[in-house]
Amino acid sequence: MPARKLKEFLDSHGVKYVSITHSRAYTAQEVAASAHIRGKEFAKTVMVKLDGKMAMAVLPATRKVDLDALKQASGAQRAELATEQEFQYMFPECETGAMPPFGNLYGMEVYADASLTEDEEIAFNAGSHIEVIRMAYKDFERLVQPKIADISKV
Repeated sequence: MPARKLKEFLDSHGVKYVSITHSRAYTAQEVAASAHIRGKEFAKTVMVKLDGKMAMAVLPATRKVDLDALKQASGAQRAELATEQEFQYMFPECETGAMPPFGNLYGMEVYADASLTEDEEIAFNAGSHIEVIRMAYKDFERLVQPKIADISKV
């Protein structure tokens, strides 16, 4: 099961979470609708390359990553979207495009959009296109330690 590594990590840190199974959905907006979560409260993980190094940008499903803002926040010279072929091997237990925003489990930096800090909870793909995890945002921030910045646009 794709979510096993994530759930074991959360359980080992005493984190309370809810696992939501939903009908198969691929885009962040579709997943949010299937799981009955408002789009602005569903966090999507966008894989980016910062000076050629893979990183995660985490932002609300209703928004798009702002590569210029991400470049500035990270101090990188170049920020670009990664292709599925470039990152799918990095998440062997996950379905492509459904990786959770826990870059710390995969040895990469995580940049979270500042708007996510406004909600008490965060929900995100749990490694598959049919399961979502919802948990307290403060637990996500404590475990992942993302760099918080305004990295999205409408």
